[in-house]
Amino acid sequence: MNFTDVGEVAGAAELLVYEHGWQSWSPTGTYPAHVTSPRPASRERQVLGFRPEKPLPRSGFQGEGLLAVAPRGGGASQIWSATDPAVEVASIRARLVDGRLVVSADGPVSETAVTAPDLETALAGWAGGYGHLHAGSGVGSIPPVWCSWYQYFAGVTAPDIRENLGAAGQLGLPIGVIQLDDGFSDDVGNWVRTTARFGSPLAAVAAEVRAAGRRAGIWTAPLLVGERSRVAAEHPEWLVGGADAGWNWGQRLRVLDVTHPDAAAHLQGVFRRLLSWGFDYFKLDFLYAGALPGRRRQDASPLAAYREALRLIRGAVGPRATLLGCGAPLLPSLGLVDAMRVGPDVATHYEPAPGGDLSAPSGRGAALTVRARAFQHGRFWINDPDCLIARPGMERREEWAETVERWGGLRASGDRLATLDGWGLETTRRLLVPSTPRPLVDA
Repeated sequence: MNFTDVGEVAGAAELLVYEHGWQSWSPTGTYPAHVTSPRPASRERQVLGFRPEKPLPRSGFQGEGLLAVAPRGGGASQIWSATDPAVEVASIRARLVDGRLVVSADGPVSETAVTAPDLETALAGWAGGYGHLHAGSGVGSIPPVWCSWYQYFAGVTAPDIRENLGAAGQLGLPIGVIQLDDGFSDDVGNWVRTTARFGSPLAAVAAEVRAAGRRAGIWTAPLLVGERSRVAAEHPEWLVGGADAGWNWGQRLRVLDVTHPDAAAHLQGVFRRLLSWGFDYFKLDFLYAGALPGRRRQDASPLAAYREALRLIRGAVGPRATLLGCGAPLLPSLGLVDAMRVGPDVATHYEPAPGGDLSAPSGRGAALTVRARAFQHGRFWINDPDCLIARPGMERREEWAETVERWGGLRASGDRLATLDGWGLETTRRLLVPSTPRPLVDA
């Protein structure tokens, strides 16, 4: 990593720094210039929650494609951003030198000056032009969602989906999408086979949802391949050489090489089949894997391969389907998804679990990063803050509901609906509204 100084700002004692993380789960926020921003708790967390190939400096800041500096109290903000995030996303550092904040980058960046009453307003002003240039226009509305993950996790079954589908109707909740999350598949790499435990074919589940007048949604991690999966055993040539996507599901994770024609055909085949079964809302998770460096069949940069993967998926499901990115490199995804998770997973616990950091699931980490990326909503995509969890077991549930209500775009419930208490049901009913493309932060 060779960094070149690209600017400096005097009066560091009175400056604030906005550091934008690489992917959905990466910590993002505004900090006093003299502190050091959050760091991964381990090498494994670096892979899962930060940018694996770009280690952070021991002190200071490192924004991935976006870093901004502004004086406390407002005024002239300086914003450095990746010139073309579809091609290259530079890491942008800020360090203290003799009372000055020196900014450097390891690739092409553009500098923009915005005068605004505060840094958040300045970022909103900048994001309008950046989003129009790189994402185009036409951010739409998405109906409220029910998601299985935060109640059932990997133990979800078809009867669980059926129960909550019925409860949504009985309770009169305006849920437009019933989304099956992780736990149904028997193979990390092929998302059309279910376990015997799940209890019903995917096509049957989608048909029941649609018969009830709601849209059927499904979770996949389309660019991951588990090392012990059938895909890895039968088609090792489909994997990106040397790419390690971390550890999950009790195994090491590899990356699907979409520059291999057969792997690309496999990817499109999975989504064409899911679409044919009635699913038209697709949560695409762990997308950071597609942008990892490694040896690919064709000469393509990691970002080019990643964007090609999303184009392949869009080509398979068509323009009317909804694509929700998650665990995704944010700026390289501009123009390719309808909605984007803008924080780490929420959790029923407020603080990260031991051995975690602010990229790991927690109420605190989710709230901080969702708030820091609120300016992107309506300008880049529909922001997904993650699910509302309104049941009594959720620590500080009132605080999380306030975050979802004020700073969330996409609205989704993550509870077993029939067992919500009075406050939980009332809050769920009130917050489950269609997303609006109106920005959450005024410029």
